[in-house]
Amino acid sequence: MKKWLKITLISLLSLILVLAVAFLIYVSNYYHAVDVSKDALVNEKTITTDGKLTILSPSTPSETGFIFYPGGKVEHIAYLPLLEKLRQNGITCVLVDMPFNLAFFNSNAADDVFGKLPEIKNWYIGGHSLGGAMASNYAAKHQDQIKGLILLGAYIYGDIPPANALTVYGSLDGVLDKSKITYKENVFVIEGGNHGQFGNYGAQKGDGTATISSEQQQQETVDHIIEFIKMKDKTK
Repeated sequence: MKKWLKITLISLLSLILVLAVAFLIYVSNYYHAVDVSKDALVNEKTITTDGKLTILSPSTPSETGFIFYPGGKVEHIAYLPLLEKLRQNGITCVLVDMPFNLAFFNSNAADDVFGKLPEIKNWYIGGHSLGGAMASNYAAKHQDQIKGLILLGAYIYGDIPPANALTVYGSLDGVLDKSKITYKENVFVIEGGNHGQFGNYGAQKGDGTATISSEQQQQETVDHIIEFIKMKDKTK
């Protein structure tokens, strides 16, 4: 009996080791930010870091904040160019650095944000791809704190009224399951855009080839976000 217990224990430990190594290999292969300087996190006065949070603050104090969850296996700073455009439009943005670049390991990351920025009265949350799904799940459970949901290359996950959500995706997106977007309210398709160009991290496996630049796709996305926020901020 002791011999069998020993063999079983060794087999179990071996399996755990193999799974751990496989997991580390999987998470170490992620999309790195392209043409986004990490030095900006330190040198740019409008950008500050607080643990796993990168806060982009507009020059004029804002009452509107946007918490952003990155896409799966994408380096979080790849979304700084998009969020910088929002910052320039007067929106305080909080970019979350997720464990292993996977939002489902910290889907409640927004809990750590509210107390750090008490001046924000109108909170929005959103994200790209997997980050969008996790942000949607969070918003569904915290509708008393979240005024609106913003999804990029993602769809509503959870009990969120489409009127309280903005969905934006590219017409050439080869990753998003578009059949899941069964609602029509506040849904916008960027012609010529794809899945990956919401961030600056290069081509994504399985994605379509965009016929517009990432700059154009991100600018159109920002325009939709600004209009959505203006509409929601008018409501009580």
